[in-house]
Amino acid sequence: MTKFESYIESGVIVLDGGMGSELEKRQIDVNNSWWSASALIQSPEDICDIHKNYFNAGASLAITDTYQAHIKSFTDQGLSETKAYELIDSAVNLARHGLEKSNRRDGLIAGSVGPYGAYLANGDEYTGNYHLSESEFQAFHRPRIARLIADGVDVFALETMPNFEETKALGHLLQQEFPSVDAYLSFATENGDHLWDGTPLSEAVTYFESISQIKAIGVNCTSPQNILPALKNITPNTSKKIIVYPNAGDDYDPETKRWVSQHGPIKWDELVPIWLAAGASLIGGCCRTSPDDINEIALAIINTKQSFV
Repeated sequence: MTKFESYIESGVIVLDGGMGSELEKRQIDVNNSWWSASALIQSPEDICDIHKNYFNAGASLAITDTYQAHIKSFTDQGLSETKAYELIDSAVNLARHGLEKSNRRDGLIAGSVGPYGAYLANGDEYTGNYHLSESEFQAFHRPRIARLIADGVDVFALETMPNFEETKALGHLLQQEFPSVDAYLSFATENGDHLWDGTPLSEAVTYFESISQIKAIGVNCTSPQNILPALKNITPNTSKKIIVYPNAGDDYDPETKRWVSQHGPIKWDELVPIWLAAGASLIGGCCRTSPDDINEIALAIINTKQSFV
């Protein structure tokens, strides 16, 4: 049994929260095509500290700052390929060092693999409106995945995926070329009913039931109000562990590359027990959530008397 498998079999897992918004709080400019990955150059020590804060808040899994850190993302802007790979290495090491500096004795490092739409840097992870062949999708994702494997991540976070054809290409890539690695797959959904490209969420979840390397499946970066509807489409269609990590309920403006606040306080103590009862067993936060939110999620899990790592 792999480390990730042993964790998810042991109880409810608390994930970390947003990276970009935490960097913005520290006056780090992420309003660029690299988004939070730009801090790998600007201020790596802040990335490490943010990871540490999430572990101390109760998270047992850190997601590397590689969502938008693709080799081509960096080389398109003039960096050498060597430097691009070194930045991916740095992202993994910063997550690992954050764990070492935290109060936790153990934890997981998940290598973030964002969608092709994130590379486009125009908000298409919230539309899924892009089209490549399976081989083109695989050629795009292969270099980062291979490097994250070399860096020793515990699991791949195939996250914020809005395009069903892209996820199928990724699943086949894992089966064909990286058969020994674990991954979780998290779709981007507009309202908990379908992916942004229009594919019914229930259909997408069902497709991956037979791909054993996908150890958990679910949704992320959608409003908390969409999580329960999503779970109703996920739970009946999978035997895998179910992962949910919503954003704070804000709207993303692709023109300004900023989030527009649309919500009041999030009542995690009320929402988390409902999500647990509906089948979720890996819970965290995405964009605009903070260590305080993760601490509230962790406490909500404790208070519902769920076993967690």
